[in-house]
Amino acid sequence: MEIPDYDKALYYTLWGQWDELLVLMVRTNDDMLSKKIQLFLNAYHYSPEQAKVIETHDELLYYIDHAMKYTPPVAMEV
Repeated sequence: MEIPDYDKALYYTLWGQWDELLVLMVRTNDDMLSKKIQLFLNAYHYSPEQAKVIETHDELLYYIDHAMKYTPPVAMEV
């Protein structure tokens, strides 16, 4: 069973797994998700302003939440 990119992005973002988030940024087919991840990771590593890091983090989470509303749920077969 393949876990959707949005679920992975949410998990990696909430648990601070930045390396995995970077790999997801490169592999995802969703250009907007990739860009949001890029902006967040760039701010996290290079921005001297904590407000910028928080802003890009929140924007990433808002986008993931929005995208998950329009993604059909994955059902496990037993």
